[in-house]
Amino acid sequence: MGRIGATELVLILGIALVIFGPSKLPEIGKSLGSALGEFKSHANKVTQDLNTEIKNESKS
Repeated sequence: MGRIGATELVLILGIALVIFGPSKLPEIGKSLGSALGEFKSHANKVTQDLNTEIKNESKS
């Protein structure tokens, strides 16, 4: 299994266009981007909390 190349990406976008139609794609892209941003934000918060706990434990 490798990375997704340009050909595969075009194929996936073409299939999405056929399934959802051109009017729904911007809405789907916006909600997907929002979800990824929220996930990244929460992942960074968890990392910061873990680093804080590790620092607090090493001081004790």
